[in-house]
Amino acid sequence: MPLLVDGRRVRLPQSAGDLVRAHPLLEERARLLRGQSVQQVGPQGLLYVQQRELAVTSPKDGSVSILGSDDATTCHIVVLRHTGNGATCLTHCDGSDTKAEVPLIMNAIKSFPDHTQCGRLEAHLVGGFNDDRQLSQKLTHQLLSEFDRQEDDIHLVTLCVTELNDREENESHFPIIYGIAVNIKTAEIYRASFQDRGPEEELRAARALTGGPMISIYDAKTEQLRIGPYSWTPFPHVDFWLQQDDKQILENLSTSPLAEPPHFVEHIRSTLMFLKKHPSPANTLFPGNKALLYKKNEDGLWEKISSPGS
Repeated sequence: MPLLVDGRRVRLPQSAGDLVRAHPLLEERARLLRGQSVQQVGPQGLLYVQQRELAVTSPKDGSVSILGSDDATTCHIVVLRHTGNGATCLTHCDGSDTKAEVPLIMNAIKSFPDHTQCGRLEAHLVGGFNDDRQLSQKLTHQLLSEFDRQEDDIHLVTLCVTELNDREENESHFPIIYGIAVNIKTAEIYRASFQDRGPEEELRAARALTGGPMISIYDAKTEQLRIGPYSWTPFPHVDFWLQQDDKQILENLSTSPLAEPPHFVEHIRSTLMFLKKHPSPANTLFPGNKALLYKKNEDGLWEKISSPGS
């Protein structure tokens, strides 16, 4: 079944710019999103999604009311929502394996009861810019093509990617929007940034940096965040990278060095330090090869709970 905009079949391949020009409502929605001021989202009720992670829940969730992600430069943040049961999935895609990731997103939404009831699937794609290596353009094309290949009708509601999310300053290009949040109860999507990216921020970032695939991190039935158990091979030349200056790290470990947020190098350094400290995470981080489980406490903050069977 096709990807639809305003009830009409989308003609692919088209650039994001061509697509919105053919559908003025899409262009207007992108303009309104770009024009918003960025909201600082606090940790209460928030489930933060890192790169190569997805999380899905519904308005029945008593713990999580907001899904969000930021620090997207060439990456795209994707929200897929069923208007009937309100099941909402947010994921942070980097183009590593879009062909496998889109079916994962679809299945995550379909795992909720009542997904066949009245309502439709609505997709929102945000992120990327006119980067030198055209990684954003490639990812936009991959995501649109893969959604178009799914069996279900998918209604494209928001498209604010690549050239539609681009600003130019001193002949350099930057994304306008780096992060978004979605309110599970109201379905509102808005520009956002996050101070708290936990729990286990470094552990989750290390998994992505070592090439781990897209995974689901949240169980909406138990309202638990589930991390691991993960394994990775020791990061190559970790000592070499830790000796490099900020410029070298930025130029070699970023897909878009000029456009990264200010904390990028610090984040990469702390992740590399973590990988050096834990070359084989199965032994040190996941005792008994059990997942780390977190649940929201009464204040709406993540709290570690004991592993099953421990």
